Amino acid sequence: MSTRPEGMSAYIAVTAAYWAFMLTDGALRMLVLLHFHTLGFSPVQLAYLFVLYEIAGMVTNLSAGWIAARFGLTSTLYVGLGIQVVALIALAQLDPAWSIGLSVTYVMCVQGASGVAKDLAKMSSKSAVKLLAPTEKGGLFRWVAVLTGSKNAVKGVGFLLGTLMLSTLGFVWATYLMAGVLFIILVAIAYAMPAGLPTGRKGAKFSEVFSKSANVNWLSVARLFLFAARDVWFVVGIPIYFYSVLSDGTAEGNRTAFFIIGTFMAAWIILYGLIQGLAPKVLRAGARSEAALIADARRWAFLLSAIPAALACAAFMATGPSDWLTALLIVGLLAFGAVFAINSSLHSYLILAFTKSERVTMDVGFYYMANAAGRLIGTVMSGAAYQMGGLVLLLACATVMVLMSMIAAGQLRS
Repeated sequence: MSTRPEGMSAYIAVTAAYWAFMLTDGALRMLVLLHFHTLGFSPVQLAYLFVLYEIAGMVTNLSAGWIAARFGLTSTLYVGLGIQVVALIALAQLDPAWSIGLSVTYVMCVQGASGVAKDLAKMSSKSAVKLLAPTEKGGLFRWVAVLTGSKNAVKGVGFLLGTLMLSTLGFVWATYLMAGVLFIILVAIAYAMPAGLPTGRKGAKFSEVFSKSANVNWLSVARLFLFAARDVWFVVGIPIYFYSVLSDGTAEGNRTAFFIIGTFMAAWIILYGLIQGLAPKVLRAGARSEAALIADARRWAFLLSAIPAALACAAFMATGPSDWLTALLIVGLLAFGAVFAINSSLHSYLILAFTKSERVTMDVGFYYMANAAGRLIGTVMSGAAYQMGGLVLLLACATVMVLMSMIAAGQLRS
């Protein structure tokens, strides 16, 4: 321990807590999506369940940066974990006898609380990287890549865990189990948190959250469209398509479909996380300038746009669901995940490279507000586009969103 930089132990504790949080976040996403789909919710109604989650994320990210600057990073982490415990317990109180309207409203509110929790925890962890990463060339990119990559791999395991718990424990006991485990972790982290992270400054003003840096603002726009492009197919459309071709409507068929969907979603995000961790090596970050990496943000976005465009063409030529189309979607979306990971990792590095240490929590908060806005747009469009135009419209929307991200990235300057 004595050989670690000051604050390293605190960073490890924050990251471990963030991993635990993302495990429950991934599991909860699949629990809610698949449980309510089996209850007969339409794609648009399923999308509504996640709308307040993303809206809450936008508001939280905008304010969390100021809260952390004012009260310290550990305060936002503890509050985030605590809210998630309460949200999980509240979700277990859902009564199947309630009307669809009441159920949708209730779950939206609970998901909104979960969205607040997630972004409080995320901002704490991401800001800690900027403050504690080594200063040698490429060090910041490596630390960012490890954090974001491992976080997404853990969330992928959460997707699979959620489907397994839904099939074995049922919806209510699965949420109680996650709440209990997360509460134990919260108590342990709060009791044993090492020193080393900033405690805040009383003079921090809320108006400081709005960045005057053109690079921070353009990168935030690029991030918005990048994540809209992912969630437009990821949140509702593709899971429901897979369910339609995998389940025969029986209880056994549902369990099989849940397992396969959960496995695919888990594999996708684990692959995404692993590639994120390798991004500095893929891009040779330690040997290249910031200007070269900014140019890469444009090139990799263009490459990414080709994948949903090709899949949209294939879906257009197909007469309906088929084995070859499903297989092509699996391969194509895994390829999308790999290229998306490079784009995402580049963005995560660049926001920390562009910001200054004294306002890192506010710039990171503003940037992840844009991230949440992109997820909100993608979530709403996912249900609506799939219901109105199926896979073709879904994937066409993803293509347009990636191209918009590329245009925004083109405005970045070194």
